Amino acid sequence: MAGTMSGFEALPRGGAAAALDEVEIAILRSLAVQLLELIGPGDESAEDEDPLAALFAEGPSEPPTDPALARLFPEAYASGESDELRAKSSEFRRFTENDLRARKRTDALAVVRGLDGLTPKGDGGAVLKLTAEDSRHWLGALNDLRLTIGTRLDVTDEDESGELYRLPDDDPRKPMVMAYLWLGVLQETLVETLMP
Repeated sequence: MAGTMSGFEALPRGGAAAALDEVEIAILRSLAVQLLELIGPGDESAEDEDPLAALFAEGPSEPPTDPALARLFPEAYASGESDELRAKSSEFRRFTENDLRARKRTDALAVVRGLDGLTPKGDGGAVLKLTAEDSRHWLGALNDLRLTIGTRLDVTDEDESGELYRLPDDDPRKPMVMAYLWLGVLQETLVETLMP
């Protein structure tokens, strides 16, 4: 990662700001676009529909097969051998996943739009300023990005101080681990700016 892994700071009148260099902006944008591609396109026809009908539109009933998507859209009930729990989980997913996907798309799009709206300084970097609402979208997207990368890296709770964080520079996973850690700094500092 370029820069010093600095994060967000609270703005005096609310919101948050972070100084990002050109490489950090490109990495964040690329990750957000990849997240949008993973989540998939929205239902464009739903925008023209009756909002009440869209609320009750049925979504998928089966969990995603991609482990990262399964992490982003987890089972509502602990999956087990019980047919009753599987049926409840399927029913819950059918009526909630479309809305959850739409929210995750909105969050990731807020990141892309926020980065695209930056005015570069002479060195190619810029200061990103977020309103409180923007901050909530960014928090959602940062969380989704960390979950996705963590799943791809097979990060578990036991890895928090494990070998994954001490990889040699020539390990092909090193850039993703660095991105995962940096996103954690951004997420943690953004949460701190929202605390009273």
